[in-house]
Amino acid sequence: MSNIHSTAIVDPAAQLDSTVTVGPYAVIGAHVRIGARTSIGPHCVIEGHTSIGEDNRIFQFASLGGVPQDKKYAGEPTRLEIGNRNTVREFCTFNLGTVQDRGVTSIGDDNWIMAYVHIAHDCVVGNQTILANNATLAGHVQLGDWVIVGGLTGVHQFSRIGAHAMAGFASHISQDVPPFMMVDGNPLAVRGLNAEGLRRRGFSAERIAAIKQAYRVLYRQGLTLEASINALSALIEEHPSAAADIALLRDFVAASQRGIAR
Repeated sequence: MSNIHSTAIVDPAAQLDSTVTVGPYAVIGAHVRIGARTSIGPHCVIEGHTSIGEDNRIFQFASLGGVPQDKKYAGEPTRLEIGNRNTVREFCTFNLGTVQDRGVTSIGDDNWIMAYVHIAHDCVVGNQTILANNATLAGHVQLGDWVIVGGLTGVHQFSRIGAHAMAGFASHISQDVPPFMMVDGNPLAVRGLNAEGLRRRGFSAERIAAIKQAYRVLYRQGLTLEASINALSALIEEHPSAAADIALLRDFVAASQRGIAR
């Protein structure tokens, strides 16, 4: 308990590893679990059925595990689950899930979440993402691994952003953004392939070239969506080194319920 500031209020039923540090005036509720070496900054409020993993850094004034901003919520014991090694900066708000969906809002590992970010009920955030200041995810949003969301960007409920995609500053995202794409604007427009991001993550030149070809199939050949999906399936056979990447793109597009940004 020596790591918990004397002014913090920690419910006796909360489960905190002995290495957790809690700053002044933080409030931690009864159903909270926090893993080893995680630090909770001053004035944070962590409530609800919230599970936080190891080695997270949560800065001052964050509010995690609050009830959903959803009029249908009726006090059900839904959850917020946060993985390991995440950085959560000042004034972030992450809400519990709802029974109308998965019942859980989940955030993976190694995410960099900047100040004033809002993650609403039932969102799924993958690993290694970056959410810049004031990025806002409405309910039921899904973010794949390595996604970057620019500051002041709003993501409409039920929208998906695929792995390795990047959304620029102040974008309005109301349709699905396929993996590997760069988008921005209001109305949203696809600006190209996130090739530099792929290079930084160790994608070979051969893989990037194959993904570029897939991008051209989807965005530069004037094909219908159905024809594009069929053409992407053919590309998988032609590029075995990038077969998983092209399949990821094809399957994401084929599963879209809101339509994709084109």
